Amino acid sequence: MKKCLFKGVATALATPFDSKGVNINEFKKFIEFQISSGVNALVVCGTTGESSTMTIDEKIKAIKCAIETSNGRVPIIVGTGSNNTSASIEMSQIAEQLGADGLLLVTPYYNKTTQKGLFEHYKTISQSVSIPIILYNVPSRTGMNINPETCFELSKIDNIVGIKEASGNISQVAKIASLCGDDFSIYSGNDDQIVPILSLGGKGVISVLSNIKPELTCSITNSFFKNAINEACYYQLQSLPLIESLFAETNPIPVKEAINLIGFDFGTPRLPLIKCSQSLKNTIINYLK
Repeated sequence: MKKCLFKGVATALATPFDSKGVNINEFKKFIEFQISSGVNALVVCGTTGESSTMTIDEKIKAIKCAIETSNGRVPIIVGTGSNNTSASIEMSQIAEQLGADGLLLVTPYYNKTTQKGLFEHYKTISQSVSIPIILYNVPSRTGMNINPETCFELSKIDNIVGIKEASGNISQVAKIASLCGDDFSIYSGNDDQIVPILSLGGKGVISVLSNIKPELTCSITNSFFKNAINEACYYQLQSLPLIESLFAETNPIPVKEAINLIGFDFGTPRLPLIKCSQSLKNTIINYLK
């Protein structure tokens, strides 16, 4: 059996920035908030964390902070994906050396390789590290889809243990579940599809929503896992208006504003992302109330 990195909710952490770079003190406070709220894992330097505009030194500081603050209480998964295979290998090896529990590897964007190229990309990275890898499929951002058949071939590699599925295609998720079986963990990459993916055998969610509503997000998965399906559906549907507002502008623009609104100092997104519009901020304020 492959190692299941986590079951339940992993927060795709936003990164707090100040004039000096990563605001480590604020990041520590936020990680403590997440862990005390019951999340099951934390993802650092992912899309929500604005990894694409972070330097390697900033990434190292954020990874170290998460690992040291968590101190083994929850797994720390690091986003090390890139459209440059050798750069992804370098960052993956750094994360492993720092003590990460696992890696999250987005499909190579812009290059738009073939399915065979995807397989070779992931296989080559997997051979460079020994810790578990979760694939990340988000075609809306990358222009690249991991076909279920490719996912099945990748699932045969020992340390490729799961996939974050953010294609929005439930039929595709079902096909992956059918091909790969219980030994391969499927995680929802869309907060509005947690229950549907759990119903197909998914193990949980890598969540944006849980940045600001960790307990609510955990209520969805915890209810499902105790077979309180109606309760899980209730929480899922209750969360939809807030989820929609968190994606009304490009993630992480809205969630970073929401984190500031609940009392943290995360600053503003880095260019080319910009500050949340006032109208959306007002909507978020209403939902947070």
